[in-house]
Amino acid sequence: MVKRTNTIINGSSKKDILIDTTFLEGNIKRKVVVFSHGFKGFKDWGPFNSIAEYFAASGFVFVKFNFSYNGTSIDRPSDFVDLDSFGNNNFCKELDDLGLVIDWVIEEFNNPEITLFGHSRGGAISILKSAEANCISNVVSWASPSDLIGRLPVNEKQKKWKETNVAYIYNGRTKQNMPLYYQFYKNCLANSERLSISNALRDMRVPHLHIHGDADPTVLVDEAYNIKKWSSGTQLYIIKGANHVFDGCHPYNSLSFPRDLRDAIDTTIAFLKA
Repeated sequence: MVKRTNTIINGSSKKDILIDTTFLEGNIKRKVVVFSHGFKGFKDWGPFNSIAEYFAASGFVFVKFNFSYNGTSIDRPSDFVDLDSFGNNNFCKELDDLGLVIDWVIEEFNNPEITLFGHSRGGAISILKSAEANCISNVVSWASPSDLIGRLPVNEKQKKWKETNVAYIYNGRTKQNMPLYYQFYKNCLANSERLSISNALRDMRVPHLHIHGDADPTVLVDEAYNIKKWSSGTQLYIIKGANHVFDGCHPYNSLSFPRDLRDAIDTTIAFLKA
């Protein structure tokens, strides 16, 4: 029987992290997958719970969590009810949060084999964290960007952001204008070396799988080829016609996975079992 448990730990900047763990009852809990959600995401988005159950049935312990400043709350983990926190989030807070989750996994489980797995921005954070943590066995990234700093606005957009201290990102699903304060830009520039995905990939010493759809309009497939270029050890798997979420959606009520998502899931499990 597949079980799910919830845990709350202290986050990196005085906000808590909500974690859930999905596993097969009786599993000795040695192979642990730690999943990081992406921008404007959360741990229970769309098919993520179904993916966790599928991994658990395949013999893995699947740990997923909400970044402490992702804009949700402990009581409402799937709703953006704390937009001030969303606006004060940055990549370094997410890296520090992931480090704390890894520490919890090591303490909770007996000498685990840890895979960092993330979608979109969460995949980028997973790649970066693998360069900081020496306890990681594998990394899996789905539809992730190859450059975080290069995605920052320049010229007039950057100037306006600095003057007003806030830029707004529209969430088409929730119809919210979500603030992002200028601290985000300053944090990126101040930590550009820590946030260099190309450097992390060139230094990567563990197996890495990157999956991308060639019809992704959010993170273009060119970025997948950059990732492969910077890391000869990366396995690159391109899904023809797949979009950014591999045809996942929120809410997700299907009893089966869309073809592209199933392809991504099965390719990931095969990689981890190999």
